[in-house]
Amino acid sequence: MKDPVIVFDHVCKSYSLYHHITGGTKNLLFHLPSAVSAIRNSRYEALKDVSFELKKGEAFGIIGKNGAGKSTILGLIAGVLKPTEGRVTVKGQASALLELGAGFHPELTGRENIMLNGIILGLAKAEVLKKIDEIIEFSELAEFIDQPIRVYSSGMLARLGFSVVAHLDPDILLIDEILAVGDMEFQKKCIDKMTSFKKSGVTIIFISHSMPDVKRICDRVAWFDNHTIKMIGSTGDIVFSYAKQ
Repeated sequence: MKDPVIVFDHVCKSYSLYHHITGGTKNLLFHLPSAVSAIRNSRYEALKDVSFELKKGEAFGIIGKNGAGKSTILGLIAGVLKPTEGRVTVKGQASALLELGAGFHPELTGRENIMLNGIILGLAKAEVLKKIDEIIEFSELAEFIDQPIRVYSSGMLARLGFSVVAHLDPDILLIDEILAVGDMEFQKKCIDKMTSFKKSGVTIIFISHSMPDVKRICDRVAWFDNHTIKMIGSTGDIVFSYAKQ
């Protein structure tokens, strides 16, 4: 049996809420200890007691309503967030596409942003140069590649972002709703690329509201509701239950 490459062990993630103190400034000054305590004890729980394991080469879907905690999971795997409680273990290099245009500089050209993003994501400059023609070809943006990306549409940013990540040869690929942007032909191209990653043993974590895409890509699915896992299991079973709600 393969050892897990991602383990969530009773993970919680919360944030302090620095909200307005009722009663105004005078009340804050005259009741400072209790006011400070109220601030410190006000927490937003993004994740509550989440546990699961992923094996190498598994394609794992995460579904649920907006605000359920899905993107927090990817942030924890990518290492940009730390758990408040519990343990997250990740074995291998994770390449993430968590936000449209993340890591891009609006005043730089598409070509310059490929270089910048590739280096940020862990490639040496020589490696990016070796792959850059292939990245541009995949993105289908050759006509605009030497224009600043501030003139790019959201679909063009999606193409560029996915194209960079898709050519990093990752151990673990994290995708958050990026396929919701762009034309149908390019979406199919992205799905085909993710399928080829899956066949080559890349572990994929895929967030989407598109159940057809989830069924095409994922072996298992976790349904998040109210910041925790409501159901986890085979893709067909979970998507069926989710669609009935």
